[in-house]
Amino acid sequence: MQFGMSEQISMNLEVKDNIKRGQKGLFPVFSMTPNPTASEFIPKGGSTSRLSNVSQSSMSAFSQALFSHPSMGSPATAGLAPGMSLSAGSSPLHSPKITPHTSPAPRRRSHTPNPANYMVPTSASASVANAVSQPPSTGQVIQKETVGGTTYFYTDTTPAPLTGMVFPNYHIYHPAAPHVAYMQPKANAPSFFMADELRQELINRHLITMAQIDQADIPAVPAEVDSYHSLFPLEPLPPPNRIQKTSNFGYITSCYKAVNSKDDLPYCLRRIHGFRLVNTKCMVLVDMWKKIQHSNIVTLREVFTTKAFGEHSLVFAYDFHAGGETMMSRHFNDPSADAYFTKRKWGQHDGPLPRQHAGLLPESLIWAYIVQLSSALRTIHTAGLACRVMDPTKILVTGKTRLRVNCVGIFDVLTFDNSQNNPLALMAQFQQADLISLGKVVLALACNSLSGIQRENLQKAMELVTINYSSDLKNLILYLLTDQNRLRSVNDIMPMIGARFYTQLDAAQMRNDVIEEDLAKEVQNGRLFRLLAKLGTINERPEFQKDPTWSETGDRYLLKLFRDHLFHQVTEAGTPWIDLSHIISCLNKLDAGVPEKISLISRDEKSVLVVTYSDLKRCFENTFQELIAAANGQL
Repeated sequence: MQFGMSEQISMNLEVKDNIKRGQKGLFPVFSMTPNPTASEFIPKGGSTSRLSNVSQSSMSAFSQALFSHPSMGSPATAGLAPGMSLSAGSSPLHSPKITPHTSPAPRRRSHTPNPANYMVPTSASASVANAVSQPPSTGQVIQKETVGGTTYFYTDTTPAPLTGMVFPNYHIYHPAAPHVAYMQPKANAPSFFMADELRQELINRHLITMAQIDQADIPAVPAEVDSYHSLFPLEPLPPPNRIQKTSNFGYITSCYKAVNSKDDLPYCLRRIHGFRLVNTKCMVLVDMWKKIQHSNIVTLREVFTTKAFGEHSLVFAYDFHAGGETMMSRHFNDPSADAYFTKRKWGQHDGPLPRQHAGLLPESLIWAYIVQLSSALRTIHTAGLACRVMDPTKILVTGKTRLRVNCVGIFDVLTFDNSQNNPLALMAQFQQADLISLGKVVLALACNSLSGIQRENLQKAMELVTINYSSDLKNLILYLLTDQNRLRSVNDIMPMIGARFYTQLDAAQMRNDVIEEDLAKEVQNGRLFRLLAKLGTINERPEFQKDPTWSETGDRYLLKLFRDHLFHQVTEAGTPWIDLSHIISCLNKLDAGVPEKISLISRDEKSVLVVTYSDLKRCFENTFQELIAAANGQL
């Protein structure tokens, strides 16, 4: 096979130029073996050159290194045309399947090539054969791989481990991180599963999300409303003949959980009874609300009218947060909490003064609420809108301290004035009202009673705050509830919150560490579940490829005995021996394929097979691949 000197130098220049630029494609070199059809190597997806669309003028501005190296020459400019490759025994035009630009990058990343590492040639005139023979030095490392008679070099971007470092090639349960282990409140926390409290909370959310109603028992709830189905009432339905209206919106309202047939996701539907939308100009404000995404705001998704309930109704669709309860039901449902503010009869003495942790909420919890509510208001006001629902009945509490402002945008639609040319003209006035409402919520939390925000009880409530809480909290409440001669902003209370922002950030990150540690356990549990699922498809299979004894012979028999070793152990008295750590340990050893030996005893106790876990893993993988091949029609 003869090639011109110019062609060889051109190919060498291309190899050096691509490696110099850090291109991750495969580069072919000449091989004396004949080129097969390479039908077994069909690229699944090509990665086009990242530098093919860059002009030479822009490339020259970034090609010069900031720190030059004496062994690295200037990049070459000669190379192959895009989409062309040179392979042994064929011309560039006759190698359409394997090119540097169509080599499957996922395949290169999925395994490590066999040959050793090689260094980049130091001069443009050096041949590829000389480059292979050069001794390794500190430079850019490339890998070599031969496929279908063609040898490829490609850049290995994976950082090589330091000498002497050994990483396991298997997965196993790891101990908790020290910073999480020392913050665990319970010493008997489960070691293989997530915490019971978190698990129960997630289960309750799932149950609420999947809850349904019997349509025969509650015929007033329609089967479908617009594109939503499976409606489930989240609060008691108002009686059919109810005349009085709610104090919040001035209309009778009801709330449902429903599933959208477009995306199969659950949403919360807030229905306004008997409301007919006569002007669609308010949809400008609705579109503004739909753009707000915040961790402390329930996002509004859409607003539509319907007659599915038998009358004209306006429906607001929000994100559904399962397990949420209102701040009213969480903190203000105890009638005895108002005893401090009720008037005493003549001769009666006042009871004991409420204290923190003894009738009053801890100040740290109140500041946690203030940070979240002020953050929500800041986002709403920055968007040019007003909350207008800063009320304990419209603030959702999920988990322990997570708040979300609910029912946003409803007042903007119900009270929309068609005579206003600018729908945002009154937003500044509404934003000032938001700050007053925030002050009332904080004062009610500090007094642990809604009676404290009544005008006749304000002085007594502030005395209670002064005695039990810090001056910062008192000043914040006074600032929010006092009329000012200038327009106030939610940013004005940031200095009063001060370093408590860092306390909330630290608490959130610590909570995240605990949840990540629980998630790591479930990652390992998912791995073991997949292992057991594969094992279950093999054991006791009645027939395979018309062979009824397939699961009782060969490698499958070993796996059957291993299944008995896992789950069917008995004590000396013949009672079942149940040990979860034994099951997990054996499965981890099987997954890792350790060389440890294990004795497998037949059920009649006449045969004892001594095998290693590595042998069992080989039998397990070969048998499962046989099932996969049969399922795909390859057998």
